[in-house]
Amino acid sequence: MDLNGTTAIVTGGGSGIGAALAAELAARGARVVVGDLIGASDVAADVVRGGGQAVGVRADAAEVAGIEDMIRTAESEFGPVDVYVANAGVMGVPGLGADADWDVILDVNLRAHIRAARLLVPGWQARGSGYFVSVASAAGLLTQLGAAGYAVSKHAAVGFAEWLAVTYGDDGIGVSLVCPLGVETPLLQAIRGVDDPDARVGASAIEASAPVISAAEVARVTADAVQAGRFLVLPHPELLDMYRHKGSDYDRWISGMRRYQRMLRADG
Repeated sequence: MDLNGTTAIVTGGGSGIGAALAAELAARGARVVVGDLIGASDVAADVVRGGGQAVGVRADAAEVAGIEDMIRTAESEFGPVDVYVANAGVMGVPGLGADADWDVILDVNLRAHIRAARLLVPGWQARGSGYFVSVASAAGLLTQLGAAGYAVSKHAAVGFAEWLAVTYGDDGIGVSLVCPLGVETPLLQAIRGVDDPDARVGASAIEASAPVISAAEVARVTADAVQAGRFLVLPHPELLDMYRHKGSDYDRWISGMRRYQRMLRADG
């Protein structure tokens, strides 16, 4: 996909990877709607000051009404949506959590993607083109120590992106799945400061697995993948070997992860 002249929506665009994606897409000629509960208008203003086209919308990407608001804004300001970047995400509570905790994390990390696809896919099918970007996590291919909700919801997001790609690829709809390891974002900064043993293990696991990279690097690699029509986007190339190791001997991988968790708990 040539991003120049496209209309894109980026959820969770008020900071971190979302803000970097908004800037990167705009730099490549996309007209961007930045959606978030906090900071969307500031990010859009920064994009405009940099010479790009963007507008910010205060919207909850997990709610149908919020997604509809972003789509309406995109259509009125720039035209039909070509690219939807489902980036908004939450870490959730450490450990197993309660039912209410699971509802929140599944709404943001999974159902938000499903709800957006329901609204956009029929129009994309009719036009014969469209692109869905799912910003998941390495946790969706491996796991996330210390946080069941995050690990499970990101696995589900991976599965949904795969299903979209298989089901609608022949209709001209592209899908990219973005799975970074550690990225220097407010989300990572927040879990570093949580006074909970599971949270500390989770933060340590993220930072020890590979070098922590910038959100701008994730955005660059993601935009390259969209332009190339590539499904799996690994901002940390070393993740591919980790994923292959997991698949080659699942029992050995689980045993190794248990040892890794014991080590991190002892160090913490």
